[in-house]
Amino acid sequence: MSVSPSSTRTVVVTGADTRLGFATAQRVIADGDTLIAHILDKNHADETTQRLQAAAKPGQLRTAHADFARLTEVEELGRALLAEYPRVDALINVAAIAAPDARTHTEDGHELTLQVNYLAPHRLTMTLLPALEAARGRVITVTSKLHAAGNLDYTDLDRRRGIYTPLAIYAQSKLALTMFSRSLAETGPEGLISISVQPTDFEIDLPRVRSHRTAPLDNAAALLVQLSIPGTPVMNGGHYEGTEPVNAAALVRNSRARTRLSAWSNQLAHSA
Repeated sequence: MSVSPSSTRTVVVTGADTRLGFATAQRVIADGDTLIAHILDKNHADETTQRLQAAAKPGQLRTAHADFARLTEVEELGRALLAEYPRVDALINVAAIAAPDARTHTEDGHELTLQVNYLAPHRLTMTLLPALEAARGRVITVTSKLHAAGNLDYTDLDRRRGIYTPLAIYAQSKLALTMFSRSLAETGPEGLISISVQPTDFEIDLPRVRSHRTAPLDNAAALLVQLSIPGTPVMNGGHYEGTEPVNAAALVRNSRARTRLSAWSNQLAHSA
């Protein structure tokens, strides 16, 4: 679809077929902005598109599918959007999964949770960076309090050895993502804002460890969209729990640790 000329912003929301992603996409539409809704699972593409279109104006919605378990699809999505949208005002990284019960690796050779929750958002964000730079845009990344319990073992980031614990795997992925958010704020182009945020007081991606299985996410979605608006004051590189800036885990604040993760991640991208 073409972009509506009356739209004030162009906003990308990943994981629009997840509960929080869908609620966030709805909020973008309600605000009158152009929405690019990324869908993780192609089996949900038609249903998600129809539900979003019901509230969208002509030209306001563009949906696109990319399986985050396939990095080639992530790169293809990024390149396609970059060609179509030279300016992107905000990228809201919502897409994420809980770690599976058993050790699982993608066709790319990476542990599934690390790839979907970190490597894919990293790859998409970096691909869209020229469009975000052109708009002096914002990258809002959904993280988790559990990132503080994560650990990065560079000899086995893909967890092929040792004990496999889903919660530890999930925490590792969110730690890496939160570190990336901070690095992007420091090394990204001038004018770009990057922050990480846990928008609720419960773990959205882990329904098995909470009682809020059907808790409404309207407030969380509204927060993510509000943080993506240029007029909302935020601390570039900051980490937020709800509306409050808080200290992230020590590794997030460690510049040497972030540099090492960036080097590893960029090497993967260049060798792909």
